[in-house]
Amino acid sequence: MSIPDTMLAAVIGEPGIIGTTTLPVPRPGPEDVLVRVHRASLCGTDLKVRSRRFFGGAGPAPGTFVPGHEYAGVVAAVGSAVDEFAVGDRVVTEAHRGCMRCVNCLSGSYTDCLNYGNPAKGHRTLGMTVNGGFAEYVVNHVSTLYRLPDDIDFDSAVMLTTAGTVMHAYDVLDSLLVGATVAVIGPGPIGLLAVQVARQLGADLVTLAGTRPDRLEIGKQFGADHLFNVRDEDAVAAVREVTGGRGADVVVECSGAASAVDDAIHMAKRSGKVVLAGFFEQPVSADLNHAVMNGISIHTVRGEGAGSVARALSLASHGRLHTADLVTHHFPLENIAEAFDTYAERRDNAIKVMLDVVE
Repeated sequence: MSIPDTMLAAVIGEPGIIGTTTLPVPRPGPEDVLVRVHRASLCGTDLKVRSRRFFGGAGPAPGTFVPGHEYAGVVAAVGSAVDEFAVGDRVVTEAHRGCMRCVNCLSGSYTDCLNYGNPAKGHRTLGMTVNGGFAEYVVNHVSTLYRLPDDIDFDSAVMLTTAGTVMHAYDVLDSLLVGATVAVIGPGPIGLLAVQVARQLGADLVTLAGTRPDRLEIGKQFGADHLFNVRDEDAVAAVREVTGGRGADVVVECSGAASAVDDAIHMAKRSGKVVLAGFFEQPVSADLNHAVMNGISIHTVRGEGAGSVARALSLASHGRLHTADLVTHHFPLENIAEAFDTYAERRDNAIKVMLDVVE
């Protein structure tokens, strides 16, 4: 495959500004794969990167950092030590690569790498700590890529990264979902996929709570037994009612709303489990005494850890994961500023906004 010297890439500028520029095409190291990006998508973390709140401090210099952690494409080149992939392979990525030397990484918790943000020790998170996939080319470590079956298109492939977060959320429960009652809060992409995956993993009853009727209806199509609009009813009381007064075995919080942690705790049954998958804009208050007195376990996840993208890919390859209804908009990479505004402002009921990088 012919590889040019330069490429079009999106870069963040001053807070709230993103645009495109020309950058050198990155070169893969011995264990790396150069991916020609075909499709990429936006998520809430990308908004934090654009605003620079994600970095906490000054962050990278304006015009130098390429965001984007959800993308799929075609292998353009491989490093000298790579024999797992060949030029021309269609692949999807996982954002996180731990240092693989700290105790967390060695135990499999590489999304909680103790050397997070330290590339000198091997850590990288695409689009967050190192340049990501909102560009024509991006370098991935070989361990962060999965080969795509021919019947999975690039739109569906990109959604597997989001589905991987859901799989990771269920991983931390250390129990099967077969026969469980599951309550999901927040009908965004992660919440809607949490409904679908729970159903595919054998949950007996699945509920979905949120504020947007159109998104709640998608949840119904994805397998939710009950929909609760929190603007019209008390979702905690509603979950308890449909579970016979006990509460849910598992509650997955995907909204990041300030009140959602407290709601999740009160939706859970005694000895139930709460998983926090959403990112919160500010510190939250919750009745932790209720959790303590009722033996409710609270878990958190960050991203698609524990090889969860591979399991999401397995579901999709067997026709058990459907994401087309979540993809609402497409933009060329040149129009990335408009794509970000569309996603942030939820224009035309935007759910998942895609960048068509290379056709």
